[in-house]
Amino acid sequence: MKGISVRFGMTRVALVVCLLLGAAAGSAAASRQGAWVDEIILSQEEDRSRAVDRLAAGEIHLFGVGISDPGLYRRIRDLDRLDYGVSYGNTVELTFNPVGPTFGDEDRLNPFHVPAIREAMNWLIDRTYIAQEIYGGLASPRYLPFKTVFPDYARLADVVGLLEVKYAHSPRRAREVITAEMQELGARLVDGTWHYDGRPVELTFLIRLDDERREVGDHVANQLEEIGFRVVRDYRTAAEASPIWIGSDPADGRWHIYTGGWISTVISRDEATMFNSFFTPRGRPDLLWQSYTPSPEFDEVADRLARRDYETLEERRQMMEDALRMAMEDSVRIWLVDQQAIWPRRADLEVASDLAGGISGSWLWPLTLRFTGQAGGRVQIAVPSLLTEPWNPVAGTNWIFDTMAMRATADFATLPDPFSGLAWPQRVEKVEVYVREGLPVAKTHDWVELEFVPSIEVPADAWIDWDHAEQRFVTVQEKHTDGLSARTRAVVHYEEDLFENRWHDGSSLSLADALAGLVLTFERADEESPLYDEADAAAFESFIRHFRGMRILQQDPLVVEVYSDHIHPDAELIAQGRAGYFFPSYGTSSAAWHLVALGVRAEEAGELACSKSKAD
Repeated sequence: MKGISVRFGMTRVALVVCLLLGAAAGSAAASRQGAWVDEIILSQEEDRSRAVDRLAAGEIHLFGVGISDPGLYRRIRDLDRLDYGVSYGNTVELTFNPVGPTFGDEDRLNPFHVPAIREAMNWLIDRTYIAQEIYGGLASPRYLPFKTVFPDYARLADVVGLLEVKYAHSPRRAREVITAEMQELGARLVDGTWHYDGRPVELTFLIRLDDERREVGDHVANQLEEIGFRVVRDYRTAAEASPIWIGSDPADGRWHIYTGGWISTVISRDEATMFNSFFTPRGRPDLLWQSYTPSPEFDEVADRLARRDYETLEERRQMMEDALRMAMEDSVRIWLVDQQAIWPRRADLEVASDLAGGISGSWLWPLTLRFTGQAGGRVQIAVPSLLTEPWNPVAGTNWIFDTMAMRATADFATLPDPFSGLAWPQRVEKVEVYVREGLPVAKTHDWVELEFVPSIEVPADAWIDWDHAEQRFVTVQEKHTDGLSARTRAVVHYEEDLFENRWHDGSSLSLADALAGLVLTFERADEESPLYDEADAAAFESFIRHFRGMRILQQDPLVVEVYSDHIHPDAELIAQGRAGYFFPSYGTSSAAWHLVALGVRAEEAGELACSKSKAD
């Protein structure tokens, strides 16, 4: 990809992503290299109704966000010049600020510091009303960390059913629990309004105004006001809300609740990581996540599930059941609905849409985008927000609109199937996966070879750590003199011409690109390194508990082997994870080592930081 530029205008921000890769505009499809189109222009459009008008008028070709408004859906469906895809990966939830019981020196009460009050919010909210009345049936009530359309929801149907009954809408029960807990905090109900330290208890509610979450927020605020809280409804766009709910220190008390929204960019065949990702400090480096304090029991089971630290499916099932129960008792966020989203586009535009992630979440969209029957041309895409958070490949934005654009300038070792969630090779020829006998792993595709073996011993010369002082890898022999075993071994054979690929500046992909990300993984978790980031330590601790070493077997074509105790029920997803270890992708995007090095040097000098929490 040749270049990327950003234009700032009076009324919009347009991101121009050039996808030529050396192909001449208008060249025949048979000889064309790289993307099917010549240029993509991403512009900002917050109003979904206006976006549909612009699609109908031909001003834009695609709107990069799922629409769940029934009226807009009917308009899109009835216009012959428009087409659309459907996805099921969008979710709406309430995120709570858990810091407390008061904020700073102001003694402003935060009721949501108390897990029992957060849990009681599940009974206060009428999810069926939200799904049927606000979303017009284009959503399903959701109570649990599992998506209602993914496999684990069906696997644990009996457990899920009991929990959904337990947390069904019950305002009376919610009021009883919240009343008892508020009194325990020292609050008193005066003339129907909760007071603390002589003042009314006022809740700042960040409500997204750019989709149905405005109505969702109003519904929740009404319920809170009915039980005695004063609610300040702070309506914000994505770009306006981000610096507050995820960009600020929650201890500053700038907010109490936020109408969160998430999208699964692939079909999740195993949701065991959900608890770790959304309820523990290991989920994200942001200060909000670092404020999470799950119970020791919940923290342990979340960590074990994320590392797949189980021997049988029966053991996994019990752990999942325990985690579901404890997640509901913790409730730092509560899930409201899973959406059925409509992704509109011009009828003459083709693009691969993911069954979970739609178009903006699709990993394939930049590889498949084209006008029907032709190569070349310019595609105009509108999204609700651009540059929502800072872009950097190590610890930058993960907002879906930013991610969508970045994927058009990145590459990956493997790509997810948009219909099954299984991985397919992109820069890999094959992966041989060896698993210790008895572990619950299976395979589907032929690009992965799966073999069960009695035991797996890690070679003495495999790299398992990094010495910051000496700037070198540490071997298994140095760190584990008595030897080391692992539950899995993966031998990754990358494509033969891997190092013939070129970066945007024309330089060739190299082994240094593959190794730089691995080095940074260790440096950012080492307190002796100037690159140390405290917010990254929790996630690294989880990684190092299952990582058992790696080594390069052959440099060109590149063949590596990775040892780990981390498993997955699908061998293809084990292969996907191991192939990513030696591919030049970082926390949020791929990048050349010599460009990342500029950021590294600046961070060493104290001039910048990759993560928002370290910058703060």
